[in-house]
Amino acid sequence: MNKTIDQILAPKPEARPRIYAYSIADKAHAALLKVGQTTRNVKQRVGEQLKTANIKNYTIELDEAAERDDGTTFTDHDVRLALIKKGFENTELEWMRCTLKDVKTVLTEVRTGQRFTGTHHLTFPMRQEQADAVDKTFDYYRSIWAENKKAVPRFLWNAKMRFGKTFTAYQLAKKLVAKRVLVLTFKPAVEDAWQTDLESHVDFDGWQYMSRSSGSDPTQASPKKPLVYFCSFQDVLGRDEAGNIKAKNEWLHELNWDLVVFDEYHFGAWRETAKELFEGEEEAVAKKELKYTKDLEDVNQDLGVLSEKEAEFLPITTKAYLYLSGTPFKALATGEFI
Repeated sequence: MNKTIDQILAPKPEARPRIYAYSIADKAHAALLKVGQTTRNVKQRVGEQLKTANIKNYTIELDEAAERDDGTTFTDHDVRLALIKKGFENTELEWMRCTLKDVKTVLTEVRTGQRFTGTHHLTFPMRQEQADAVDKTFDYYRSIWAENKKAVPRFLWNAKMRFGKTFTAYQLAKKLVAKRVLVLTFKPAVEDAWQTDLESHVDFDGWQYMSRSSGSDPTQASPKKPLVYFCSFQDVLGRDEAGNIKAKNEWLHELNWDLVVFDEYHFGAWRETAKELFEGEEEAVAKKELKYTKDLEDVNQDLGVLSEKEAEFLPITTKAYLYLSGTPFKALATGEFI
């Protein structure tokens, strides 16, 4: 049987539009993004646009399919219009005064038909291991509270590399319908991950992120929206010269938290971790921190390990504790966590 030419040759795929955005590194285009669309290769298309003007100092910031979740397509005009409705300036033609995160946010809005605050644009779901961690922890908390409503359960996660501890911890807080979440860490440098996950994923749209570096006043946070407050142990445990809780931290101890998360928690390693925290500090600060480190050592001599009696040295009330550690084996060996 003879085949027709149409049967032999594969049909030409339908051209699908792509949304792109690029920036130009010069004073005239500072804080601006060109938002356009093409059905061709984005790199080639942008290169052609700028070749005539001999512009070489550009960066392609975005290259994504212009498709909604239902398979229909949208245009760059839809994206720019969504940005304008959010209050971003359309300076000329296709140039917008906004950030890449702002463009990604409206792309998610156009695709889903929803509206989000801030720069929430990520929509990925939890992986199975993350969902299992959330479900097991949630069920354990409920089982403890069923026996004693005033009990404060504790749960330890083996947050190995690439587990996604911040995203998963927030998902647990969401399932608990937690309104006040305190994240305490040994290493303040991890703050960026905690802030980015909360402010980027659509599951946490409307949540409030605050810390000392955020410059916002947590005492003025909206009681109607979930609050995540990030801080370091050395800050929370700090005392004034009279040995009292620092005035700036009094609100932390007055608030009843729904969940306290101990990040970078290493069982029985307070002394070593505390010393690492203060390496590289300026001399004036280091002298104060040495005293603080000595105080921590004294506390450890009395308590043995952190998780035995948090309330004895950490006067913060909460409904539950979550511990995150990439090396939880010592904790498991002690039997402190079943």
